[in-house]
Amino acid sequence: METTLRGVGVSHGVAIGEVRHMGTAVLEPPAKQIPAEDAEREQGRARQAVEAVAADLIARGNLAGGEAQHVLEAQAMMAQDPELMADVERRIAVGSSAERGVYDAFASYRALLASAGEYLAGRVADLDDVRNRIVARLLGVPMPGVPDSDEPYVLIARDLAPADTALLDPALVLGFVTEEGGPTSHSAILARALGVPAVVALPGAGELAEGTVIAVDGSTGEIFVEPSAEKRAEMESAAAARKAALSASTGPGATSDGHKIPLLANVGGPGDVPAAVEAGAEGVGLFRTEFLFLDDSERAPSEEKQVAAYRAVLEAFPEGRVVVRVLDAGADKPLDFLTPADEPNPALGVRGLRSLLDHPDVLRTQLTALAKAADGLPVHLEVMAPMVADRADAKAFADACREAGLGAKFGAMVEIPSAALRARSILREVEFLSLGTNDLAQYTFAADRQVGAVSRLQDPWQPALLDLVALSAQAAAAEGKSCGVCGEAASDPLLACVLTGLGVTSLSMGAASIPYVRATLAKYTLAQCERAASAARATDSAEEARMAAQAVLSGE
Repeated sequence: METTLRGVGVSHGVAIGEVRHMGTAVLEPPAKQIPAEDAEREQGRARQAVEAVAADLIARGNLAGGEAQHVLEAQAMMAQDPELMADVERRIAVGSSAERGVYDAFASYRALLASAGEYLAGRVADLDDVRNRIVARLLGVPMPGVPDSDEPYVLIARDLAPADTALLDPALVLGFVTEEGGPTSHSAILARALGVPAVVALPGAGELAEGTVIAVDGSTGEIFVEPSAEKRAEMESAAAARKAALSASTGPGATSDGHKIPLLANVGGPGDVPAAVEAGAEGVGLFRTEFLFLDDSERAPSEEKQVAAYRAVLEAFPEGRVVVRVLDAGADKPLDFLTPADEPNPALGVRGLRSLLDHPDVLRTQLTALAKAADGLPVHLEVMAPMVADRADAKAFADACREAGLGAKFGAMVEIPSAALRARSILREVEFLSLGTNDLAQYTFAADRQVGAVSRLQDPWQPALLDLVALSAQAAAAEGKSCGVCGEAASDPLLACVLTGLGVTSLSMGAASIPYVRATLAKYTLAQCERAASAARATDSAEEARMAAQAVLSGE
């Protein structure tokens, strides 16, 4: 009998197939004492396992490329964390085996971060995956991971670590469903990059029996268990119509009456550029430069290395717009040379622009490298600062850009509610705004963007978040300046129409979402988008907002 479940849709598309479950997690190793004379040997085993796992993660990243590569390299750094390794060796020195020392050290680190309110605690899938891989290697058992299957299937998991998601084969994995995670988790971002339909934050997903046929709608978050023949035909027909619409839609982003909305790509480095170009991106709306810095947490990359990486991206978009976000370090992206080690809550501490203003040499080098990378190219370079709180922040960044001789537009990201509320004041110092809806939702609702339990508050359809977007867009219009969205909200085709109706002037997203957004925008006039935006803001919940906008655009 057909039943319907609902989670959070995070990657567009429809998948219909049999359920396969993620491999079982590594069992807890026995707590047995080892002789003192074996301690040095066990410490060596632990170090070798850590290095092997880190090398494997980096190798997987090299195979995956793009956004996945950056995520996996950051996870490899987690495996090699010197404080964690020191704790492992201390535990072995007092009698733990290598595998037990690793297991207990990771458990302690996990509990410590959670109790301290550490933003990194939200990366539980990443942290647990690193632990499981190290312990599995030490025990000599197979790594937990994607099941072996000759037939296509829908993958079910508690959560998916980046190492699993990055190398999913879309020819076999039709889609995936997880019990945890949120719309901005690593798994969700990588699923969109792969073009794999995905639904997260579905309680009880693990109870779906192996082999059960389910239909997954990655747009609505609906899961149909044992769908009827009529339901399957309906979903397959809708998927075919969507595919045809995507193929027919080309060119710049615009509404049906010609109101232009440039569609840009979010990239993490040169590896993400080919997919952006293939999707028809009109430029880059968010170039995340922090991944270049994560290669070595102890020192910033040289100016020469930065110039080469930046130029590779800029050259791909001649005459296009490329918006670069300067280093956004701190919170879940700590850097030894930049980030304070003793903050009780780094997400609310010295991160983003605050870190750079405390280390002006790092900011100056990056701005100088960007200026050199753009020299002689016809690209329209724009540079923005993360985590701008007020006009003083905006002025400090603008002054730094001028002092570095940067001949580019400079702007501010709106990720803190104060920046949205005082957007017009900030725009007196900078030339554009860019809304990072992921962090803006996190700070507006006090809801960690990586915790599935509060995922409803991370829903970009929340009316309060739409109000902040509207305030920012209205301020930009009053000042005659632009206001784009570069958060994950822009990747939702229906929400893209609402954002357009709110007055947003450009949309930036993962490359895989661009065709969906382009095709959907082209179906409606600007006036329809404005009416949909007004209807969404008049509601009291994310679900009501979505339904109200859909009703307006469908003519109901």
